[in-house]
Amino acid sequence: MEKTSLFDRINDWIKQSITIKLLSIAFLILILLIPTSLLTSLIDERQQLRNDVTREVSSKWGNRQTFGGPVLSIPYWVTKKDEKGNTVRQKEFAHFLPDTLSITGTVNPEERHRSIYIVVLYNSLLHISGQFGVPDLKAAGLSESDYILDEAFISLGISDLRGIKDDIHCRLNDSTMVFGPGIPTHDLFSSGLSFSYPLQEFRKMNFSFDVNLNGSTNLSFLPFGKITNVNLHSNWGSPSFEGSFLPDTNSVRENGFDAQWKVLQLNRNYPQQGTGNFIGNLDQNQGDDYAISGQDEAGTFGVRLMLPVDEYQKTMRSVKYCLMFIIITFLTFFFVEVINKRRIHPIQYLLVGFAVCLFYILLLSISEHLTFNLAYLISCVLILSLITFYAKFIFQNNKLTAIFAVLLLLLYGFFYSLLQLEDYALLLGSIGLLVILSTIMILTRKVNWYRD
Repeated sequence: MEKTSLFDRINDWIKQSITIKLLSIAFLILILLIPTSLLTSLIDERQQLRNDVTREVSSKWGNRQTFGGPVLSIPYWVTKKDEKGNTVRQKEFAHFLPDTLSITGTVNPEERHRSIYIVVLYNSLLHISGQFGVPDLKAAGLSESDYILDEAFISLGISDLRGIKDDIHCRLNDSTMVFGPGIPTHDLFSSGLSFSYPLQEFRKMNFSFDVNLNGSTNLSFLPFGKITNVNLHSNWGSPSFEGSFLPDTNSVRENGFDAQWKVLQLNRNYPQQGTGNFIGNLDQNQGDDYAISGQDEAGTFGVRLMLPVDEYQKTMRSVKYCLMFIIITFLTFFFVEVINKRRIHPIQYLLVGFAVCLFYILLLSISEHLTFNLAYLISCVLILSLITFYAKFIFQNNKLTAIFAVLLLLLYGFFYSLLQLEDYALLLGSIGLLVILSTIMILTRKVNWYRD
C-alpha cells in the first residue's frame, strides 16, 4: 500500500476543509470590494460630467435664480475715525423693505439636450406688485439732516443678470421708471438692478412691474414684505419645494403644478428696515445663487424643477446592494459544494463575482440612454443569462442550474422592488434579509461544520 506524503495529506485537507473554503470565499469577497468601490467612483465621475454639462448650458441661458426686492435705499452721512484717529465722513446706506409684496408668475420649463444629457431650463414671467410705507428715518438713530434724500434709489436683487430678457419698467405711483444695471451698494445684493428715485416728500408708494427672467433648475425668492405672497404656476410635473418655507397650498399634477406661499415678517429674523447689511450675508455662492451665512437668515424659498428620474441617484442606490448580491451568490455556490459535493474552484467564484459587478456597469451605461427601469431589465437579463450559462457547466445538473437561476431572478426582482419603494426600503429590506437568513439556516441545519 502506497504511503501518502504529508504534503498530499495537507493538500487533501485544504481541498476538503469547509473552514478553509469559507475563509477563501471571504478573501475573494474582500478582493471584490475593490471593483465595487471603483463602481461608486465611476458613478460620481459620470454624475460630475453631467453637472459640468448642466453648468455650461446654464451659463449661456441663466443659472439658478434668486429674486429679491424691491428695496428703497437712502444714503446718509456718518462720522467716524480712521486708523490715524482723524475724523472722516463717509457714506453709508439705510434700507427700507416694502410693506406688501405680491409675486405672481408662470414658469415655463424646457429640456435642452447636450450630448447624452438633459438640462432643465426655464423662462419665468413674473408680475411683482406691492407698496412701500412711509420710511421711518428716525428708526436708525439718525437725524433727517444726515440723509441724502436726493440720492435715494430703488433696487432689485437678481442673482444672474444674464437671465433678464426684457427691460423692466416700474410703475411707481404716477410715474414710470426703468431699472438700470448695477446697484450703488452691495449691502444686500451682490448683483442686481436699480434706478435713482430722489425723495421730495415721504408718502406711501405703490409699485408694480413685470420681469421676464431665464434660469435653470431653481427659482427662489426673498420674503422682503411685511406680508409676502408668491403664486407660481408651471406645466412641469416634478417640482421640489425648497427653502425655509413650504407652500401654504400646492397642487402637483402630471402636467404641472400650482403653489402659493404666504410669509409674514414675523416668520423671519430681520426687521423691515436697517442700515448696512442688516439681513445677513447675501453674497453669491459660485456665481449662481445666494449663500446665506448661518441658518439661512434671509429665509429664501422657492421651487426646484427636478428631472422625473435621476438615473445616477438610482444607480448609486443600487450599487449599495452590490456586496449583498456577491455574498448571496457565493453562498449559493458554497451550499452546492457542501450539500451536493460539487467542488468549485476559487477562480470560478471570482469570475461570477466580476459578472455581478458588471451588472452595475451595464446598468449605468444603458440608463444614460434609456429609462432606468428598462436599463435594469436589460442588464438583469444579460447578467442572469451569463451566470446561469456558466453555472450549468459548473454544476453539471440541470435541476440545480434551474434552481440557481430562479434564486437569482428572485434576488434581482427583490432588490428592484427596494429601489422603487424608497419610503419602505428599510422595512422591506429587513424582512428580505430575515427570509434569506432563515432559508440559509434551514438548508444548513444538518451540515456537519466540524467535518475537515
